[in-house]
Amino acid sequence: MKDFNLDSTRIPKHVAIIMDGNGRWAKQKGEMRIFGHTNGVGSVREALTAAGEIGVEYLTLYAFSSENWSRPKEEISALMDLLVQSIYNEVDELNSKGVKLATIGDIEFLPESCQKALEEAKQSTKDNKKITLILALSYSSRREISLAVQKMTNEVVKGELDSSAINEELISSYLSTSDYPDPELLIRTSGENRVSNFLMWQLAYTELYFTKILWPDFKKKNFYKAIFDYQKRERRFGKTSEQLLDSNA
Repeated sequence: MKDFNLDSTRIPKHVAIIMDGNGRWAKQKGEMRIFGHTNGVGSVREALTAAGEIGVEYLTLYAFSSENWSRPKEEISALMDLLVQSIYNEVDELNSKGVKLATIGDIEFLPESCQKALEEAKQSTKDNKKITLILALSYSSRREISLAVQKMTNEVVKGELDSSAINEELISSYLSTSDYPDPELLIRTSGENRVSNFLMWQLAYTELYFTKILWPDFKKKNFYKAIFDYQKRERRFGKTSEQLLDSNA
């Protein structure tokens, strides 16, 4: 943080990260893909610590997508074991740092051991208030939006919802992120420049930051650099620069 002159009044409230590049990182070192995932846990710790230090209130990590279920069974099994191990290893640290753990996605599709570990960790950290860590697991933005549409449609059919009441705010309230503000900043590592079915509704006005750094090499200084880049941008939300100046006068 000392290397960046960050404006403490312009820290994004919510940062989302697509943690990409674990497999390539491991391949470069002649190791199996799970070696990269294991080392990526350290980068999760670095990003969470950095976010907490500067006052980010919500940090959402794309940990496992719905599409990831198509990966080799051996890798999925190792990933699930790593998830359980990491949760149990980190829960005391989460509590010591005031981190509340939350999840989005089809958690019911995860192995029972993962569901149990997540639920225990969420219960253990539920009263923490410094920062909320949201893990997107078995998550698909298209599925999330589809389920919201289905729920609203069923309520309209039953006469519980007037279709004329459906607007952007209402749709947002039916999403799994309804308790959280939309991210102001999305970070994606490994040089890929796409959002990969992640928070597509919520990212409508989010600033996007892409870096070629592979996730296991992503450290606190890289998180601060992304924040610094974000603070150099002008967020207009469709307005002109002059309108923003007038509204801030």
